[in-house]
Amino acid sequence: MRPASLDEVAGQTHLLRPGSPLVALADPGRATTGAVSVILWGPPGTGKTTLAQAIARTSGRRFVELSAVTAGVKDVREVMQEAMTQRDLYGASTILFLDEIHRFTKAQQDALLPGVENGWVILIAATTENPSFSVISPLLSRSLLLTLQPLTDADLGMLVDRAVTDARGLAGAVTLSDEARAALVHLASGDARRALTSLEAAASMAEPVEPSDGGEDAPAEPAVITADHVAQAVDRALLRYDRQGDEHYDVISAFIKSIRGSDPDAAIHYLARMIEAGEDPRFIARRLVISAAEDIGLADPHALQIAVAAADAVAFIGMPEGRIPLAEATAYLATTAKSNAAYSAINAAIADVRAGGFGRVPIHLRDAHYAGAKRLGHGKGYVYPHDLEVGVATQQYLPDELRGRRYYEPTGRGVERDISGRLEKIRKILGD
Repeated sequence: MRPASLDEVAGQTHLLRPGSPLVALADPGRATTGAVSVILWGPPGTGKTTLAQAIARTSGRRFVELSAVTAGVKDVREVMQEAMTQRDLYGASTILFLDEIHRFTKAQQDALLPGVENGWVILIAATTENPSFSVISPLLSRSLLLTLQPLTDADLGMLVDRAVTDARGLAGAVTLSDEARAALVHLASGDARRALTSLEAAASMAEPVEPSDGGEDAPAEPAVITADHVAQAVDRALLRYDRQGDEHYDVISAFIKSIRGSDPDAAIHYLARMIEAGEDPRFIARRLVISAAEDIGLADPHALQIAVAAADAVAFIGMPEGRIPLAEATAYLATTAKSNAAYSAINAAIADVRAGGFGRVPIHLRDAHYAGAKRLGHGKGYVYPHDLEVGVATQQYLPDELRGRRYYEPTGRGVERDISGRLEKIRKILGD
């Protein structure tokens, strides 16, 4: 099912717009003109090798493929020498596709530089590792870095449907139930190769349906691939989970409520369900940050730091390793002290403001850095708390209309136990 041209490639539309470098590289009318080398960076199964081979089939350029797993400096130099010969004798331009370039050592990558810099070859290098860390700077500066994105559910659905009907695939020998199609898409998690591999395995388990009229010579009807076939093929239970539907909201709701209810086992369970269903880990991380601020607050000020750190870690290392900081943050948030006092305080204050419950800032709190007669008196009478032994001045801070109004009421749990006692003393001094 490898696409024969760029037109058949699923996804990566941001790289395949008219006039883009990859489209220009695949144009047979430009096979004798120079083109920029590119580094394709993206997760497995997003089309790095597919793009290179599609370009090779349509561009009219010589195409040489090496894998960094098996090739060495000697192989690279041989390709360079042959590319120069083909250019000088026949005017042919050579594309060198190097898969998994991050596996090349610095010395091996150095061997690519003369060919790239002098235009002996057009390099298309593929990597799943961040090129900033895995590709030497001189090679990066001489190449165009293109980032591939995981395929969307729509892209994967189109690929699966095409594989079922296309003569190069299953050629209509099977049909897919809606549940099986959805399962294949979700299990693939943006990886086209995984989707097609799972489809092929599930198809081998589906049995042809006997003709309904019972005639011996009647051809069997296409086998139907069910969700059970998919589950057996990939050897894992299928989760009922729609990232845009009810299950998405039900599971994330159960996740947050389990954290709020201080049940780490349930919270980890729902986290696992979301991870296995291919939920966006950034979405999970954002909800953890919200939970730390809303449900834990100042009962444990470290909770927000841990949640933000988990979100940063997920963005930095990606999945599947990102599941570890997500689980760490989930367990911490579920087991620590809880308080929604700060959350309730800001909601109550906003409600008052929206209802017109605000007034002039007390004159002694206004900015004193003014010049001009109209500004005189602003800030007059303000007592600087640091000048006092206790660090708290007996003066009014809320507008007159809201004097005595309390928004923040700390609980007696966790750190707020200490805050509560300190705040009681502060409010006595303030005269509230």
